[in-house]
Amino acid sequence: MTLLIRNADARRLLIDLQGLSMQPRARLSPDQLYALIEKLGFVQLDSIQTVERAHHHILHSRSQCYRPADLKRLHERERRLFENWTHDASVIPASFYGYWKHRFARDGARLMERFTRWQRDEFAHVLDEVRAHVEANGPTMARDLGNESGPKKRNEGWWEWHPTKTALEYLWRTGDLAIVRREGFQKVYDLSERAIPAEHYGSEVSHEAFVDWACASAIDRLGFATPSEIAGFWELVDLDEARKWCMTALERGELVEVGVENADGSVRGALARPDIERAIAAAPEPPSRLRSLSPFDPLIRDRTRTERLFGYRYRIEIFVPEPKREYGYYVFPLMEGARLVGRIDMKHHRKDGALRVAGLWWEPGLRKSAARTARLEAELDRIRAFTGAERVEF
Repeated sequence: MTLLIRNADARRLLIDLQGLSMQPRARLSPDQLYALIEKLGFVQLDSIQTVERAHHHILHSRSQCYRPADLKRLHERERRLFENWTHDASVIPASFYGYWKHRFARDGARLMERFTRWQRDEFAHVLDEVRAHVEANGPTMARDLGNESGPKKRNEGWWEWHPTKTALEYLWRTGDLAIVRREGFQKVYDLSERAIPAEHYGSEVSHEAFVDWACASAIDRLGFATPSEIAGFWELVDLDEARKWCMTALERGELVEVGVENADGSVRGALARPDIERAIAAAPEPPSRLRSLSPFDPLIRDRTRTERLFGYRYRIEIFVPEPKREYGYYVFPLMEGARLVGRIDMKHHRKDGALRVAGLWWEPGLRKSAARTARLEAELDRIRAFTGAERVEF
């Protein structure tokens, strides 16, 4: 008989796999921080600093003892992390670099066509020149090439980049360059052979091993998944490759078919490791505290899966015109125990030292109690302390 995974068990397992069941007060050393990032697979970067940058908020949600300086140390000094692309720019364990070489090869032609469509062949003409500059001069920012490093106007985007900036991005996205540090949030590039530790830079894996790793590592971090969800985890392989891998893994007994109960009581078929029952039994209950999550938190990255498992619909409304927004520009999900219970519109006003709450919405049917309010106030105070705000204002 096909194993049925109850909804409460599915949520508890997923929360544990996403690092949200660890003790939030426990000290997080640099080695433990690295282990957490390796467990997650990657941490998405984002420039928006409404409260704190997304990567810092993601890690702070798991440990209130997280220190941004430790992430900087792992990336810039110890080079145990590198920056590149998953669904967006992310920090990734450097030990995965050999697998990313396959992505670099795949993305080369696609990005060349895409960037050329925006800039004709202007950026392609300066590729060799830009690479030679970095090789000769070492760590380079776009402004070192005599051009602005990004858009001049707030409403403009990457399509307004100067050709040399586009060349830097192309060389980074296809593996010739790596990001060695950031100044503010501006990228500093160098040759990958100088930036990536030699043992990882020289790593080579076959295409078969690459697909096997991408799919196996995805389901190990998801707990249970469909081929589409496996392909979407890293965005390293396509759906056909994921489907073929799943069929082969089923035949070998490396996967089993399961049914997963959704929040509405319906059941959806998925695949899991044969020891899924043991993994469920070992997954602890998450801390009961109330926590705010980054809009880019890996727990909720797959919005469809989040809605199905948690009964919680979340959309980021940055690009939605203000009159059409349901909640706000940058609203944070609220998690309590194993449930997503609400959302909050908050912003750190750095000039006057205030963390201001502009809106709060509890999920339908959720009772607003004194205990829940106290848990929210405790979380806001943790966020206040983390960001350096002096006070919380409603």
